[in-house]
Amino acid sequence: MPAPQPAEKIGKMKKLRRTLSESFRSIAFKKDDSGFDEICVTKMSTRSCQGTDSVVKPLDTIPEDKKVRVQRTQSGFDPFEKPTSQVKRVHSENNACINAKSSSTGKESPKLRRHSSPSSPTSPKFGKADSYEKLEKLGEGSYATVYKGKSKVNGKLVALKVIRLQEEEGTPFTAIREASLLKGLKHANIVLLHDIIHTKETLTLVFEYVHTDLCQYMDKHPGGLHPDNVKLFLFQLLRGLSYIHQRYILHRDLKPQNLLISDTGELKLADFGLARAKSVPSHTYSNEVVTLWYRPPDVLLGSTDYSTCLDMWGVGCIYIEMIQGVAAFPGMKDIQDQLERIFLVLGTPSEDTWPGVNSLPHFKPDRFTVYSAKKLRQAWNKLGYVDHAEELASRFLQCFPKSRLSAQAALTQEYFSNLPPRLWELQDMSSIFTVQSVKLQTESGDSVQVCARRNSQGKASCGSKH
Repeated sequence: MPAPQPAEKIGKMKKLRRTLSESFRSIAFKKDDSGFDEICVTKMSTRSCQGTDSVVKPLDTIPEDKKVRVQRTQSGFDPFEKPTSQVKRVHSENNACINAKSSSTGKESPKLRRHSSPSSPTSPKFGKADSYEKLEKLGEGSYATVYKGKSKVNGKLVALKVIRLQEEEGTPFTAIREASLLKGLKHANIVLLHDIIHTKETLTLVFEYVHTDLCQYMDKHPGGLHPDNVKLFLFQLLRGLSYIHQRYILHRDLKPQNLLISDTGELKLADFGLARAKSVPSHTYSNEVVTLWYRPPDVLLGSTDYSTCLDMWGVGCIYIEMIQGVAAFPGMKDIQDQLERIFLVLGTPSEDTWPGVNSLPHFKPDRFTVYSAKKLRQAWNKLGYVDHAEELASRFLQCFPKSRLSAQAALTQEYFSNLPPRLWELQDMSSIFTVQSVKLQTESGDSVQVCARRNSQGKASCGSKH
């Protein structure tokens, strides 16, 4: 047989790339008993989503004899070393059903149950692009645009995160990771993923619509938030983090912009694009995570061996910012400047205060001015106005990672002792505001409900970010 001509070869290569990109994600939906949608992500091949080996489970529910295989799958690549890494790198490994029940039970295949509806065939359905109306653009990033939208199915407001796909490169790993993780997380303090729409050009994640985020809320109320509101926001943040940390998931990008605030004051963790399911035993991760101001000193110094303590440093920085009204460590130049600002308050580390610091890649003692540790209220005076606030902040802002307080332990601290005991008994999906005596206080003469109304009229800067 004569060899194919160059033009024919190029055509075959383009067709192969297109097939690989499109075949990775064929999204089918079905309803579980609770009424929530479930997603099955399959390869369009002769293999189907069957058997327990193809199901991605939380790591704490995986039997010991199965953990080795799951660990190898997770550690075979780290998409966050280059956040724009694409899906084609793992076509040979991924054939996962996310939250899908095994078809071995004899039930109808999820691919054949694509949100069947008793209504007419022309009625809006979940999983369809024409089921949502775009109302206004809320923001745009390097690979996604977020719109405020409205569901034609139930009339509810939604946030549409539209991710642009490249024909040659496929779906960004950040989008796949975010969708995979969020679909398995059901908690009042984590943004809810309603739907996923996949077309040839885009992947759209449909979220519940939340009016504003903590960054914009603090901008609207400068000088520090009401101490009672700080306490409620922090409690909700810790509640959401405790939930994901118990499932071995790290958020890895905590900052005020990624904490959504509803019109009732409910705080929700959002933007899981950099989140990572941490395998057991631990292995190294990229150190290019977390916005600079909220990045812990161990990561700034090049550590790639971290756990939930990574997120807890961010909690401390956000806590200070809510109380004081300014960022805790607003580095203006580079990593060196960021570290200097941290050491100025917490003291320059040594092997005595931080065992192992000398072995970190970027720690050179002669590069840093030697500072002694200060009381936190010397740097942020408003910590001294609230009982136990300075003590709690100091438990989060520890240079030595292993000394940082965990989210679960933080919820039991004396700082929260005046909150109603029922808050610790709530179910995961129950808001803290279902407890009658819990409500936000007025901020500087302007209630959070007023902020919400201004949002709906487009007069305030508050907008939903995901």
